[in-house]
Amino acid sequence: MIRIDVDWTWTWPLVAFLVVDITIRILAVIVVPRNRRPTAAMAWLLAIYFIPIVGVFLFLLIGNPRLPRKRRKMQQQINEQITELSAGLDFGTLRPYAPKWFQSLVELNRNLGAMPLAGDNGAQLISDYQQSIDAMADAIRAAERYVHVEFYILQADASTDNFFRALEEVAARGVIVRVLLDHWANRSKPYYAETRRRLDAMGAHWRLMLPIQPLKGKFQRPDLRNHRKLLVIDGRVAFTGSQNVTDSTYNLPKNIKRGLHWVDLMARIEGPVVGSINAVFLSDWYSETEEVLEEEIGLFELEPGPGDLDCQIVPSGPGFEFQNNLKLFMALLFAAHERIIIVSPYFVPDEGLLLAIQTACQRGIHVELFVSEEGDQAMVYHAQRSYYEALLRAGVKIWMYQKPFILHSKSITIDDEIAVIGSSNMDMRSFGLNLEISMLVRGEEFVAQMREVEDQYRSSSRELTLEEWMQQPLRSTILDNLARLTSALQ
Repeated sequence: MIRIDVDWTWTWPLVAFLVVDITIRILAVIVVPRNRRPTAAMAWLLAIYFIPIVGVFLFLLIGNPRLPRKRRKMQQQINEQITELSAGLDFGTLRPYAPKWFQSLVELNRNLGAMPLAGDNGAQLISDYQQSIDAMADAIRAAERYVHVEFYILQADASTDNFFRALEEVAARGVIVRVLLDHWANRSKPYYAETRRRLDAMGAHWRLMLPIQPLKGKFQRPDLRNHRKLLVIDGRVAFTGSQNVTDSTYNLPKNIKRGLHWVDLMARIEGPVVGSINAVFLSDWYSETEEVLEEEIGLFELEPGPGDLDCQIVPSGPGFEFQNNLKLFMALLFAAHERIIIVSPYFVPDEGLLLAIQTACQRGIHVELFVSEEGDQAMVYHAQRSYYEALLRAGVKIWMYQKPFILHSKSITIDDEIAVIGSSNMDMRSFGLNLEISMLVRGEEFVAQMREVEDQYRSSSRELTLEEWMQQPLRSTILDNLARLTSALQ
């Protein structure tokens, strides 16, 4: 009889490793796909199966696209309160002859984001970067009661000095200044310490949004961002759009070295819809401070604006159960009859959005997409490029805004009457991970303004053709496809 001696000193660790490995794989199949898009679930499963240690670590760190349960509960309470407060109120006179699909879209937005449709609004687009900052400063100087500032990036630099001096001036005469800025987006930026000192010195009430401060009990998925950009003065005037309050280079040495400058679009708004923009600020302020302000400020003290635009604010983000902005965009794409023009610096659609755009082309709709020729974020830039062939083959006309400028505006126009402007890109980050604000507008005069801006962009862009795109080198195709796969890790 042959006797086999087993060296258990190394066999037991191997058995234990195999048991743990199999357990992780089984648990991954149970946990990962639950309530997750199939593409995202597959991407996570592949990461966990092929690089188990790294994959599990990343999933535990950033695998949950939701805010903490307490924050989501607070958002639900805010939505219920806004719906109750606004029920039965008159939000101006609405434009007649709205198509049925528009009425159902408004109902969708109301159910998801709680904000009502408001009439009698005026909105003026500002496409010049410095003029936008100065226009906001001028509006701040007219404040009598309060100024609410909420920007993803807020920097006290030479370009924004007028903006900060305006805040200092009104604060000195007793106007309440409240400021929200994203923690992670600002903490490593130039002038962060100077910005904080200046806010403290003027006596502003300010808070960091979504702070990563574990020692203070403040922690969530670290790549969640409050990406909103808005300013409200006395509930009478508001600004929203794509622009941060910073220099057009973002003061980053790498941008300055490459000569990059950001191109943005903001809207100056007057009318009842300002109350909805203010409600977004108040909800974010409550989420960060647990301080309720609507009684002090008057959430729906509404005055007609200088126009008759119908406007509805659509907040979105991981505090909501559904992807409010994605649903808005999808509904608009299927409602179009003649043309769709999309401006999005980071265009990484999910399957449904891509299908909606392809379907629009197949229905005979004229579709144009404006993107940047130059990329400032490598992964998103390459992921976006991976969709160009499918879009071009479908018939989408792609305009590439020529470098060294980064086209950062975010908008969509549908036919000649409907438009959306705001902070939301058409990418999976904006749909699932960022807190965003979008404004739906019905009115030919506003779309006419948008057409003028689109013409400006077109004159500074070159058209990308399918023939040119098919000449891309193999290395670029590989990078694009790899980036496309990683974009699904949400």
